[in-house]
Amino acid sequence: MGTNGSTVLEPLRQGLPPIDPGAVSTSASCALPARYEAVRGARKFTSATLDRWELSERFDDVALVVSELVTNALRHAVPADASQDEGQNPPVRLHLMRWSSRLVCAVRDPSQESPEARDGEEDFAAESGRGLFLVDSFSDSWGWHPLAGTLRGKVVWALFRVGPE
Repeated sequence: MGTNGSTVLEPLRQGLPPIDPGAVSTSASCALPARYEAVRGARKFTSATLDRWELSERFDDVALVVSELVTNALRHAVPADASQDEGQNPPVRLHLMRWSSRLVCAVRDPSQESPEARDGEEDFAAESGRGLFLVDSFSDSWGWHPLAGTLRGKVVWALFRVGPE
């Protein structure tokens, strides 16, 4: 079962708190075009998915984090010429995974560069560089890992506690 979801999920488990893999109740993913309008699409996808999972009360925090992760992927990880071949292999993909008491949003992108907060090199008031600070502030934990096997790139993920503790 070498689907994209399981490829993304497998190394994710290494960085997450101990969670029984069998307790994953559901997951959803969508490909995003290499254009900034993709952020709006990611938010709509997140909203529809959280509604389906009866987690709409978490939309504000999750959507903010999804927006930041997708924006970072588009701004820093997608090559300038990516839109020409995105039909075959979209450069950015959003995964939402639900456990009984955890929700993970993960964004896959083609870069193997580690995500890092910017400091000093850009105007401190600029939007750029605040993304990972916001991700850290609004999620319970976050991290990243390079993709294994034949897939190039990395996954940046954020975890949210949901439901009964």
